[in-house]
Amino acid sequence: MKDQKKAEEIAAERFQLLSPLLANGIDAAKMQELKEKISTESGISERTIRRYLAMYSLNGFSGLKPKSKGRPPTETIAPEIIGQAIILRREVPSRSVAQIIQILEWEGLVEPGEIKRSTLQEKLANRGYSTRHMRMYADSGVASRRFQHSRRNSLWHSDIKYGPFLPIGPNGSLKQVYLVSFIDDATRFVLYAAFYPTLDQVIVEDCFRTALQRHGLPEKTYFDNGKQYANKWMKRTCSKLGIRLLYAKPYSPEATGKVEIFNKYVDRFLAEAELEKPKTLDHLNELFQVWLSECYQNKAHSALKNNQSPQAAYQSDNQPIRFVDTADLTNAFLHCETRVVDKAGCISFMSKKYEVGIMFVGCRVDVVYDPADITELTIEYEGHKPWQAREIVIGERAGKRPPLPEHMQKAPAKYSRLLTAAAERNRQRQKRQVQAVSYRVVAKEGNDNV
Repeated sequence: MKDQKKAEEIAAERFQLLSPLLANGIDAAKMQELKEKISTESGISERTIRRYLAMYSLNGFSGLKPKSKGRPPTETIAPEIIGQAIILRREVPSRSVAQIIQILEWEGLVEPGEIKRSTLQEKLANRGYSTRHMRMYADSGVASRRFQHSRRNSLWHSDIKYGPFLPIGPNGSLKQVYLVSFIDDATRFVLYAAFYPTLDQVIVEDCFRTALQRHGLPEKTYFDNGKQYANKWMKRTCSKLGIRLLYAKPYSPEATGKVEIFNKYVDRFLAEAELEKPKTLDHLNELFQVWLSECYQNKAHSALKNNQSPQAAYQSDNQPIRFVDTADLTNAFLHCETRVVDKAGCISFMSKKYEVGIMFVGCRVDVVYDPADITELTIEYEGHKPWQAREIVIGERAGKRPPLPEHMQKAPAKYSRLLTAAAERNRQRQKRQVQAVSYRVVAKEGNDNV
């Protein structure tokens, strides 16, 4: 496809839409109820939902990608019409897109059939007025009961905790580190946790990937709305792996209470680690892993049955673990960005140069890469099979510029087609001017008619 990144984003949106229907043990009545609910909230017909399910059942995540050579260009809607649609949505947040279009047509603001449902739905979502957005901010209640899943890997929680300052900055200056942790909801078992030197999306990726490699795939994940979790990468990765992605409501820390309680345990570790005065991040993580094993993972937990330890509860659970193939896991964690090929047939990526090809000069290509290893990139462009690009090694002498491909070289010509066409147009123009008849104004004399 022309835009592989966009295709995967669309597929991820469709998977998350279908995810409630993919749970095990749903009877026919419940399935129909969920389909009707999804149809009402999203504005997508039940027929389309059944088609998405069939495509996912047949081809998995890839089956949800658009089958055309790229998404057709979005139709434009006049700003004043979008403004009226927003007002209609705000008046009654539960109004479907189809109802909004019907009102606009009945009021004579648009012609029947002028606006497509999918186009208006996209415009409303881009401005923050989708059904999901409106429901998110309208419902301000909080859960009144605690919840706990009954099986391991049914639900994973994650959070980032601000850690201590270590002398790891430039010239030994103090720099804060951050703890990322993934915890199993049913057993309180810490699937993986470690301190990292930066506060960005990369540290979540590394921690999540390690947890998946060690303990298989969860059915669902549950995160807060921090930018390290609520992003296109997380949605695409979870969708590729068949993991349902859930987010807590904004400004509701109680929704992620289990990981918050674990962070309070970590405060005890930090108080002890302060006495050791670790000088490096590796030393801090060594101390943390020992404490985690002896003071948390293998210690009795009052919230677990028979006061089991988190590790004993996780290991004694007979729920099968779904491990993922290494190649599939790598593919799920790939990123995709766009770059413009320069006049030398190269692209700049993460402060390095990669040769793409002279025939793509001026083109926008998709760069697919693994953040953990950028020695080789995958380049995608419409009409061409994906190919690999390696980092350019700049030597002491300049290399020759690659020759132009044959199909791009100057084509031979026996005459100027421009001048020939211009001469023909000029001949036609002269011919029309000769044939034109002009009349003079003749004054009437007496009763003679002219």
